[in-house]
Amino acid sequence: MMLAWEMPSSTEEEAASERAGKEREEKKRLVKVSQEHDEVSLFYSDIMLLLVDHGPDVGEDAFVWLASLCPLVSDVVNGRFMFETLTASTGYRLHFPGYDKFLKEIDQCIRHLQKQEAPKGVELGDDEFILHVEGTLSSQRVVRHVGGMSWPGRVTLTNYALYFEVSGVLSYEDAIKINLLEDTEHTVRPAAMGPWGAPLFDKAMTYESPELSEGVILEFPEITSSTRRDQWLALTKEIILMHRFLHKFKVQRPAHVWEVHSKMILSIIRLHAAREMLRISPPLPTKFLIFSLFDEFPKDDIVLEEFVESLKKDALRQLCNASSILKTLNTTSSLESASEPRREIKVQEGMSSGGHEADYSVLDTAISQVRQEAEEVEIAKATVEELKDEGIGDSALVLMGSYFRGAAKTTSRAIPLAQGDNDMGKTCHYLHCLLCTDLDHLQAVA
Repeated sequence: MMLAWEMPSSTEEEAASERAGKEREEKKRLVKVSQEHDEVSLFYSDIMLLLVDHGPDVGEDAFVWLASLCPLVSDVVNGRFMFETLTASTGYRLHFPGYDKFLKEIDQCIRHLQKQEAPKGVELGDDEFILHVEGTLSSQRVVRHVGGMSWPGRVTLTNYALYFEVSGVLSYEDAIKINLLEDTEHTVRPAAMGPWGAPLFDKAMTYESPELSEGVILEFPEITSSTRRDQWLALTKEIILMHRFLHKFKVQRPAHVWEVHSKMILSIIRLHAAREMLRISPPLPTKFLIFSLFDEFPKDDIVLEEFVESLKKDALRQLCNASSILKTLNTTSSLESASEPRREIKVQEGMSSGGHEADYSVLDTAISQVRQEAEEVEIAKATVEELKDEGIGDSALVLMGSYFRGAAKTTSRAIPLAQGDNDMGKTCHYLHCLLCTDLDHLQAVA
């Protein structure tokens, strides 16, 4: 489908083939991979399928277009960021072996999560879905620190709460529930922890809430890096941000609420699949998550507002949405009642398919705008860091900012000259625009 959408006619197919052939002749080498990949033989590498550089491939637009019709492999909201991460090693073109591997990993992750048991002493709600579990016999250990005491156990994350069960002699004790709803002002942050509560290793996270006298500290021990902790931190934060989103934008209709939950659940499943497929160099969690991703951007409200509008329109128009996909993939009946709100929505007859394309275009335009501005800010930040490395300190940067402000005020007086036909006026107008642009970049960095 993606190939047909990208090349609907034989003429475009021939042009694409010629373009691909020229690119291969110009490259004459593999696309650069990160240093970690260079140290591992490609024959044993789990990214080998992604490095295939022959056969048909598709680009970013086709990948996101398919997500607008069937949000299984990706979602329109973060599809472009996902594609960029998955295809970084193949020149930002997606080949079938990598796409097929990703689909299979998604299926395996869904089956794995369905097999997980509910925490002891807890009855999960019909719309509560287990998203991640660690601390079992088949996974790495998790330790909770309370003062100078340490308790190993099992931690379970759902779309509503975080559960921790202390390991007993033969079984687990009753789970301790940490509610992640918007009812309280709670935060999660990284922490350093070690034996007897000593702050030795940066591999823990702390949950803090006004309802608790002290924070809940969970440590995820590993030998080298802190990728486990970073993943748990990102997933927990994603749940909190999702509930804040529902509260902030007053999303109350049951069908819309469950659609947001479904999109978030599928995004976490995709992250699990990507991490299983790319074990050597795990991707950044935020690139696959929705709310954590845009929480890092300066103008995230632009996308989130369009996201809310798309929820209302998709409920009336699109049959294949995130909630229906999640219900189809779930082999148990636990999501049956959660999907009930979908039945209250009737598809309007006579509605043209062009409406969906228009709504998708509006949302995609907002995402592209925020993405472009974020890239400009990152470039400006990189420039500042480069200047600092060269010996230019913060005081010099402040001085440069003051200079640009004064220059901008001076050149603003020359704007009326730009309206004339003389070259001097046009030159002054150009200098004014240039200086104002540089000033905006400095302010964004600050």
